[in-house]
Amino acid sequence: MAVKLIANYSKRLGLPGYSSHQFSISVETELLNVDNVAGESERLYSLLQKSVDEQIQNAGFVPPDGYGKEPVNGNRRDQATGGSNGNGAWRCSEKQQNLIEKIVQEHNLDKREVENLAVEMFGTGVRQLDKLQASGLIDELIDRYGKDRRQTRRPYRRERPRVSGGRE
Repeated sequence: MAVKLIANYSKRLGLPGYSSHQFSISVETELLNVDNVAGESERLYSLLQKSVDEQIQNAGFVPPDGYGKEPVNGNRRDQATGGSNGNGAWRCSEKQQNLIEKIVQEHNLDKREVENLAVEMFGTGVRQLDKLQASGLIDELIDRYGKDRRQTRRPYRRERPRVSGGRE
């Protein structure tokens, strides 16, 4: 009886400017002898790890600091989408960008962790989040890191004025 052994190895490296790159390898093999599952697993893991490590050393294009924030025709534009939003390479609003940066700074968060959270939640980096996605990320950051101060008031959100319904 043949046993199928599937092995995967993946590595993601953070790069400057909320950038990262990832490389993954998968292999599938059949074992005729199940007595050697542990040995074959160890051999495959080592082979895949070595292969990924060799390949991931070439980072390819790494954006320099400030990439995408250069003025174009007098306006700051998102060079990835060509859209103008007034905050360089960020796709969300400038207020959302400032709020994300404020939360990161006030809580001394690792930018790579915030980047990984955005990728986990939306499949894209922080700067590529649209307004709706950025709002979701902000809510998650507040839930994770703003709870202690949020119990009495929301430090990162402006309170909306209450409007009476017209009944007296």
